[in-house]
Amino acid sequence: MIFKLGKENIFPPVHLAEENGILAVGGDLSPERLLEAYRCGIFPWFSEGDPYIWWSPNPRFVLYPKELAVSKSMRKVLRREIFHITYDLCFNDVIQGCKIAKRRDPGTWITDEMMAAYIKLHDQGYAHSIEAWKDGVLAGGLYGVSLGRCFFGESMFSNCSNSSKAAFISLVRKLGELRFIIDCQVYTDHLHSLGARMIPRSRFIQILDKALLSETLIGNWGSMPFFYS
Repeated sequence: MIFKLGKENIFPPVHLAEENGILAVGGDLSPERLLEAYRCGIFPWFSEGDPYIWWSPNPRFVLYPKELAVSKSMRKVLRREIFHITYDLCFNDVIQGCKIAKRRDPGTWITDEMMAAYIKLHDQGYAHSIEAWKDGVLAGGLYGVSLGRCFFGESMFSNCSNSSKAAFISLVRKLGELRFIIDCQVYTDHLHSLGARMIPRSRFIQILDKALLSETLIGNWGSMPFFYS
């Protein structure tokens, strides 16, 4: 059964999701509803012209930072410092880069409404971008939402080889020091090659509930010394 959301920021229990992971439709993309969704292990994912669709797939695709897998060739790229990594320096440019990036399916899931909603979350200090620069030009990056000690990865883009991968690896290493878990949501070969794996949704919810007990690092991560230590 797929639930229809009302005006209240209330979601049904995730174990009631359809086999494909769809839990509910409708509602809005207000910061309050988005944050409540993430706290419950739910995220929005829909295409232009679709209703708002809310997902909680089982199993869940996650990355434990201690299991991060970096290939020999990528370690060489990182040692050469080809890319300069920054945090929250140009969130709008990163999400725009993700929006126009070529997808396997026609169109893009990052609609104008989605883009505006996550920019609001960024302005409130909950959504963050990680940028990879090459020769002073934005070469790639990713963005996501952070609550407690969980980072919910949303999308990444790359305008040159290894740029988004460098940004992602740098982020995971930093968040690993803070005992974060990385929610990758749904399976991709790319993230699997970096160490992400499937776990039961019930286990993910347990991990998430524990992560949410920690204080959220609200604000611009680019101004926090830890990310440049």
